[in-house]
Amino acid sequence: MFSVLCLLGFTGVAQSGPEVEADILAIRKIIQTAYVEGLQNEGDTVKINLGFHPGFEMLIPGKDGGLKKFSIAAWKEKIKADLQSGRLPRNTEELISVKFLNIDVSGNAAVAKFEFYVGRKLTYIDYQCLYKFGNDWKIVSKIYQKL
Repeated sequence: MFSVLCLLGFTGVAQSGPEVEADILAIRKIIQTAYVEGLQNEGDTVKINLGFHPGFEMLIPGKDGGLKKFSIAAWKEKIKADLQSGRLPRNTEELISVKFLNIDVSGNAAVAKFEFYVGRKLTYIDYQCLYKFGNDWKIVSKIYQKL
């Protein structure tokens, strides 16, 4: 059990057992592949589509107390422009990495909390919500705290 906790980075869970542990590993993998590699570092739409639900929205707090919604479709358009301008793929000094702080799984719903680094600089705390569709976890929403 200790080796599993070490492998998971002492990630907290709402439920326990082999199925939840497998879900946690799958969630970590989909965030790493679709969000970190696909969306943030490479601009790879195949990887992005693998892990993001088409209805995904990032909620951005407005100065007036409102919320701005940023869809995965809009994000992919931004990525297309970033690829054309050369901002993506990122150079080595600006690569995005994450450190998982907590993954809470309840049945087919989960929330992942992690630190978001640009290079070596801790820049955000991200909270991503995921649903399991069949056997596949998909990122459905995101909120964040800028540091």
